[in-house]
Formats: sequence, C-alpha cells, structure tokens
Amino acid sequence: MDTSGRHTLAPTGPGPALAALLLAAALALAGCSSARRPPPPEPPAPSTRAVADACEVPLPGSWRAALDAGEVRAPGGTRAVLAEAGPGWTAVQLTGDGRRSAALLGAGPVRTLLAFADPVEHQLLGADFDGRHAVFGVLDGRTLDSPWSLYVWDATTGSTRRLARADRPGPLPQPVLRDSTVFWAQGVGGGKATVFAAPAAGGAPRAVRTGVLEAPFAAGELLVWREAHGGGTRLSAVSLATLEPAALPAPVAALRDVRSVASDGTTWAWVAGEPESRLVVWRPGQAAPSAAVSGVPAVDGVDQVRVTGRLITWRTPETSYALDLGSGAYTRITPRYGYAQARGGALAVAFSEGDAKADGSRAVIQVVRADRLPGLPGCG
Repeated sequence: MDTSGRHTLAPTGPGPALAALLLAAALALAGCSSARRPPPPEPPAPSTRAVADACEVPLPGSWRAALDAGEVRAPGGTRAVLAEAGPGWTAVQLTGDGRRSAALLGAGPVRTLLAFADPVEHQLLGADFDGRHAVFGVLDGRTLDSPWSLYVWDATTGSTRRLARADRPGPLPQPVLRDSTVFWAQGVGGGKATVFAAPAAGGAPRAVRTGVLEAPFAAGELLVWREAHGGGTRLSAVSLATLEPAALPAPVAALRDVRSVASDGTTWAWVAGEPESRLVVWRPGQAAPSAAVSGVPAVDGVDQVRVTGRLITWRTPETSYALDLGSGAYTRITPRYGYAQARGGALAVAFSEGDAKADGSRAVIQVVRADRLPGLPGCG
C-alpha cells in the first residue's frame, strides 16, 4: 500500500464525481425549486433471492424510450458534463463562450452555483443537493492531484461560500449531504485523510475520523468508507445522526480488500477478484453474498459501482452497464465511453453522440426515476 498520501488505497474508480472529470476528458474537456426536496420514493422490500451469474440482454426499447424522454438539455451555446443527479435535479459543469460554471439543471431556470475563475483548468467534481443546499467540489486543474475547494450554495439566498480547501494529497471531493449536514474527506498530510462533518447552513467542521481512508458514502442511516487496517482494507461506518461508530451488517463487516463498494442502505455491491473481477451483491435475508457478474477480465475491469433500489450500475474502460436485481439480467446502457450512475432514486447516463473530438458531436445527459423503469427481460 502506498502511504505517500498521493494514493492511499488501491484504486476504486472515479465514482460519480471523478467520472465526470474523466468524461470531460473523453469529450475533449469540452432550475430547481427552493423548497426542500422530497425524499426519493421508498424502494420495494428487496427480494432475498440471490442473483448469481446474471445474463446480459440487449437494451430494451422501453428503456431507450424512457432515457430519451429524460434528456436534460443544456442552455444554448454550452456543453454540459454530468457530475451527479437525483430525482428532479442534475448537477453539471457548463462550458461555453469562454466561461465555465457549476449549475443545477431541472424544472425551471438554470441555477448557477459558481462561475469558475479559470474556465479551462477548473473542473467540477462531485455534488449533492437536498432542495435547499447544494454542495460541490471544484478541482483547480486537469490533473487528479490538483488542489480543490468544496462549496455550499443556498437556494434561499442564491449565495455560495467555500466550506473547505484541500491542498494536500488525499481523497477527491465526493461530498454527501444528509439532514442539512455536509460530509466529506480530505488529505491532512502524512498519507492520512480526515472525514469531516459540517452544517450546510454554516458552522465549524467536526473531524469524524482520521486514518488512511477514502471518501465516505451514505448507505441508509450510515456513513461508510473504506479504510486501511493491518496491511489490508475494510469498511468503517458511523451513524449519520450521531456520528458515533456504528455496526455494519455482518457480511459487509467481514469484507476485506474489496473495491468500489456501494450501497443504498439495503442492497450492497462491490468488486472483488484478481485477475478477473466479480460484481458481488448482498441484501438482507440472503445467507451469503453472491457473484452477480463474474469472469470479467481485469483489462476490462468492473468499477464505479452505484446502487439504487433494484438497479446496480458499473463502468468498464469501454462502456457502462446496469443490472436489474428483479430479473437477474444486465444490459449495456451507454455507447462507447459512456457513463452511468444509479443513486438516490435516479438513473443518469452521459455519453457523446459522434466523435467527441469532432465538430458536430453532441454531449447527451439523460436522467430518469429508477422506480419508473420497467424490469429488464429475464434470462430464461
């Protein structure tokens, strides 16, 4: 394990925030209500049937139609790069006319979160939104070891303030916003990073945990991260409500040295195995985790895993896929170099129509409610 601080853990993939930067590179770097966002619909109770050796099926026409209907269009003369999305909102980086900004797209007018000082070097990385506050990270440069800043935007005032500044090697900004509290991790030197919590409306940050660790993610009522322990890695968690250490489900607590872990609080998914990767899934009621997709060569990889309800998405260097736990089938959901993410009740995809480096290409972003998608065809 590298303890220099530049890469404190084995790579787990960009995640939604870093994927936005990589998508921007692939594309040649090319209004929401101020009322509190209603919570995403409760997912149906998960089946205890294990999904093992899922089959691949073609993308159904019903999914293509739903995604096409959910296209999020950037303002004229701008090019959008997806950062994050949820039901009713999409956080994007907008570039055009010599300007670049972070913005929210959705019902109503565009909400500009921040105009970047450098419209070439600065990159939007990571975002979350709860209807009142938006939190997002801005990388100073086009290299992943660049310093970054974390900002909070208030829909009631339209003002933006800087919450944190990271100028030491460590996790990239992947902020979490829950119950008006912002959670993030940043490098603090010596190869270590600290998980912080701070009120979105203002107030001093609180250090939650310091160690050789990655950016945290929300899993139901828990804040979870991967951390180095005794020459390997395992998951750690605190309660989002109390910030006190919290127990993980036994099959998850037992995990060691896995990659790209994701959860919506009910379904857990991660990548395991070398030299071939396996996408492994566990849900309460199942006796043990099961390999839903296996035998993926390491050169292709399985990474950037995301979960919402019955859907799990992941990316390879070539494209992105979605697994439907209800049918036990998965499908290629984007064209080449496309990106997909299932999170917070939404399924978002981003890709380029045509050669991203050629004139006339078009960046496409599509966002749909995950619970409104029909099931994928079964494997029978």
